[in-house]
Amino acid sequence: MATYWILFIGITLLSWLVSSRLKSKFENYSKVPLDSGMTGRQVAEKMLRDNGIFDVSVTCTPGTLTDHYNPVNKTVNLSEAVYYGANVAAAAVAAHECGHALQHATAYAPLKFRSAIVPVVSFASSIMSWVLLAGMLLLYVFPQLMLFGICLFALTTLFSFVTLPVEINASRRALLWLSAAGITSPGNHGMAADALKSAAYTYVVAALGSLATLLYYVMLFVGASRDE
Repeated sequence: MATYWILFIGITLLSWLVSSRLKSKFENYSKVPLDSGMTGRQVAEKMLRDNGIFDVSVTCTPGTLTDHYNPVNKTVNLSEAVYYGANVAAAAVAAHECGHALQHATAYAPLKFRSAIVPVVSFASSIMSWVLLAGMLLLYVFPQLMLFGICLFALTTLFSFVTLPVEINASRRALLWLSAAGITSPGNHGMAADALKSAAYTYVVAALGSLATLLYYVMLFVGASRDE
């Protein structure tokens, strides 16, 4: 159990460090203008057009780093800083979200799988905390409840790991297009790549944290089974 807590604290600190570095890098790269002067909205619209995608719209959404692609209504939703920003960070984020639109248009398998399990994962997430809490309280009386909670948590952990190839592939598509389309230059393309790499690290840390927590619940269940 002590090993778990060391691992948990380590992942928590790593998560804080990665998040802090991501925020710092985006702030820095937001100060680097694009030679073209294009805003994030214009970058996104051009990337979609260049790839023959005309049924996806680009919208502005409130918040910071709230950028996302919605496959249900086919919208690339950009935060205000990205939507209106004419800088390297905005271009990188806008292109990344369009990368998801490209994945959707080409039926990218990991994205299809992730989208397919979203309803199940959403349901699992809505009741998981309560089931696990009740399962721990009744661990020696009704262990099956804890096992059910572990299965629910395993679904969310699976979702975290399925997300990794989806995000990495979207960034790869984004960087290739940014360079080929001349949106980024040799002098600032590395900044765009660095920004997206830092964003990817947050998903890696989140997946590892979810796995560590899942192992903790499994150890509790196994330990209780041995004590019976």
